[in-house]
Amino acid sequence: MEDIVSWATHLFVYVLLVVPFAFLLASLLARRQKITWIELIPGPKAWPIIGNTPDFIVDPREFFQRCMGYIYIWNFHAPIARFWGGGMAVVDLYRPETVEAVLCSSKHITKSSDYDYLHPWLGTGLLTSTGKKWFSRRKMLTPAFHFTILEDFVGVFNKQSNKFVSRLQEKADGKPFDIFPYVTLCTLDIIFETALGSSINAQDDTESEYVKAVHRISSLIQLRQVRPWLQPDFLFRLSGMAKEHDDCIRILHGTAYQAIRSRRNQSHEMRKGLATEQRMSDGNAGKKRLAFLDLLLDCTEDDHPLTDESIREEVDTFMFEGHDTTSAAINWSLYLLGCYPEIQERVYEELTQVFGTSNRPVTIADLRQLKYTENCIKEALRLYPSVPMMARELREDVVISNYRIPAGTTLAILPYRLHRDPAHFTKPEVYDPDRFLPENSQGRHPYAYIPFSAGPRNCIGQKFALMEEKVVLCNILRRYRVESTIRREDIRVLAELILKPENGNILKLFPRE
Repeated sequence: MEDIVSWATHLFVYVLLVVPFAFLLASLLARRQKITWIELIPGPKAWPIIGNTPDFIVDPREFFQRCMGYIYIWNFHAPIARFWGGGMAVVDLYRPETVEAVLCSSKHITKSSDYDYLHPWLGTGLLTSTGKKWFSRRKMLTPAFHFTILEDFVGVFNKQSNKFVSRLQEKADGKPFDIFPYVTLCTLDIIFETALGSSINAQDDTESEYVKAVHRISSLIQLRQVRPWLQPDFLFRLSGMAKEHDDCIRILHGTAYQAIRSRRNQSHEMRKGLATEQRMSDGNAGKKRLAFLDLLLDCTEDDHPLTDESIREEVDTFMFEGHDTTSAAINWSLYLLGCYPEIQERVYEELTQVFGTSNRPVTIADLRQLKYTENCIKEALRLYPSVPMMARELREDVVISNYRIPAGTTLAILPYRLHRDPAHFTKPEVYDPDRFLPENSQGRHPYAYIPFSAGPRNCIGQKFALMEEKVVLCNILRRYRVESTIRREDIRVLAELILKPENGNILKLFPRE
């Protein structure tokens, strides 16, 4: 009996010691194999443990310039490039065929850990979720962005952009000023009203808690993404920034939950009646305009109504994705049109053909006619995509351009560089809206131009964004002529959560005769 006990004891000790060691050894060997695969991909020499991290601990503008500089160099060597962020591998994709291999797949849909810093604000809504939840939410939300629903928002686009144009009147004296904050407040008013069905009045009250919280939380998130020592939660709290971060979250979530509770307390018929009143106040009587929030309140998930938290996630995501990105697109369009007066004149001629000398609101029918104006926006998004970089984390191995990339690797997709590929855009730095004429777009690789991402995880709100951008630009350019004060070769870009001009968009504004 004692022998059996002794044998069992030895076996237990053996299992306790050997099995973990075997697992550790297998894990180390597997990691060694993954490192071998990654090292076969061309890239700069990396330091032990810290990798290429020291090269990128610089200020935000320099960080983006270094990223693009490295990619420009390695583009001559291979279709993809490898970097090491400490012990984590990052593979950059900057050619259409390599980008397509990831974006067209329904498997590689998981966002990288860089998006984790958005979770306190957005939760796991459509932007940040993955797997079953993402597929479910995407299917559920797609009808909310149907064109027939989006056209109901044109009244809001007109109302808020006309307020914006009126605010610019005092600046239309030919003196340089930064138009970027004015555009941002306009798009914030638009997205708030279309999302929640009420007004934040950002253009009238720039000191509102909500407006300041939106701007500050974006800065704090960006800071954590580029500062490795701020990424662990306990170090972020020691830095003293966490309290400010949490205060912003409290304001943003509180505003969303208040709107949800208020709207949920109304019946569906009451919400439709309220929507009719809002349409009438926009000068569009006779049709009912439901806010994005109203549509969410009527959605179900697994045959159950969405919880307040689920609705808040999607409303906050819509707010986040829908105001900064469109603001950047409008600003870059204005900047480029101000640099090229002959192109701006062609836009104005098109506007005159459609509107004559009237000040009437823009309609859906008008938007369909404004082909050249739309091409100007598309070309601005080519040169200055609102989201210059995006990242996915592989959940399984993939082969791209004959290189095996193991699971766990971060794939960085770089539209800013992709859109400058001379194989698909001749003279890529030239601003030429005619690139997007049908005859000039024919045969272009479908993944050579991805300002709204592409594939199954493309931007669900891209039609909304383009409609909004066209309406706002129409209403500005019908009233004013813009002139940029910074030459293309002197502009400095800043890649935060979106792509911005480092020192603002300094324009001169002149009233139309």
